Amino acid sequence: PPASQNNEQGSTLRDLLTTTAGKLRLGSTDAGIAFAPVYSTGTASGKSGRTMPNILDDIIASVVENKIPPNRAPKINVKAEIKDEPKDDKKCIQDDCSKRYSDIQYSWICDKHVLWLRDHKNSNNWKLFKECWKQGRPVLVSGMHKKMNFSLWKAESISLDFGNQQADILNCKDSIISNTNVKEFWDGFEDVSKRQKVKNGETALLKLKDWPSGEDFKAMMPARYEDLLKSLPLPEYCSPEGKLNLASHLPGFFVRPDLGPRLCSAYGECVAATKDHDIGTTNLHIEVSDVVNILVYVGIAKGNGVLSKSGVLKKLEEEDLDDLLRKRLKDSSELPGALWHIYAGKDADKIREFLQKIAKEQGLEVLPEHDPIRDQSWYVNKKLRQRLFEEYGVKTCTVIQFLGDAIILPAGALHQV
Repeated sequence: PPASQNNEQGSTLRDLLTTTAGKLRLGSTDAGIAFAPVYSTGTASGKSGRTMPNILDDIIASVVENKIPPNRAPKINVKAEIKDEPKDDKKCIQDDCSKRYSDIQYSWICDKHVLWLRDHKNSNNWKLFKECWKQGRPVLVSGMHKKMNFSLWKAESISLDFGNQQADILNCKDSIISNTNVKEFWDGFEDVSKRQKVKNGETALLKLKDWPSGEDFKAMMPARYEDLLKSLPLPEYCSPEGKLNLASHLPGFFVRPDLGPRLCSAYGECVAATKDHDIGTTNLHIEVSDVVNILVYVGIAKGNGVLSKSGVLKKLEEEDLDDLLRKRLKDSSELPGALWHIYAGKDADKIREFLQKIAKEQGLEVLPEHDPIRDQSWYVNKKLRQRLFEEYGVKTCTVIQFLGDAIILPAGALHQV
């Protein structure tokens, strides 16, 4: 409405922009512009002069002119302008989806926090995904391995093709990184007797550090790169050519994040055997872009010191699992390969404060610039996850990733594997 009809001129963001727009002028003309581009106030010759209006300055000036009392903060109510905003996001999205997407096979897991799309072939999956993605929720899509050339992803196949390559290998038990021949890693992937031993005689728990990644992946493994791209879930979002893939539409002058792909490979069954399950192959961290992680291969190692498949299943059953995940564990056709703990981005500050508190309890030095999440220095074990919930109200979302599962995480979601 015009300013004269509004008793609280400038009290909402919409009013502020509306009233400000009328005051902006383009050069010497009287044409008002609603959203002025922000130009530099300097010139190439070094003379200073305002050639174009700066919308931020004008908004600030408008606030001053409107004389909003200091004891009454402006009511910036953006949601009031959004039509059909659900009051209870979780309940509304589920009730609405059950009616609108009856042709899609899906379930809700992790206390209704994660959407599970059970049929990767359904061409309408992206429509339901969009509703969930707007809420910043993780999504699980199963069965992706059925679209892939499975022989390309076997450990022995990768070792045969690239065994002479050098790469950084991390021992997850002591965080020591060494540069070595990748054949050694792959040869021990399913044969414990061929694995490295550390000083005390224990078997090393190894992880290949993002080998290969990005352009190296495409150049080194063209067949696997093409196989991966044609098998991506929700291609409208995940494919580099996807119409809803924001990164693919960014102008060239943007600094793009490393969108991969990258191969993440690690020994996992030794983790399950550790006391209190306090070692992970990927510590708690945040990615700056959305992530899709597909479990393309699960090896079952044989030899002394590792759990059998039934032993691994028993360990996984001790986790705080959703009933549907427990049911999948009992399905002999399903092969579990990774255990994820996921947290919403909004809980990052609470988790950071909690980990700094635990570090102090353990007598560790906590420097002002230290960020336990950015440094990826923590794997939060079961006891700590329980304390995190009891002391900070932050609940862990536990997901088991089975062979062929794609886990899609929004940027900013915390996770460990």
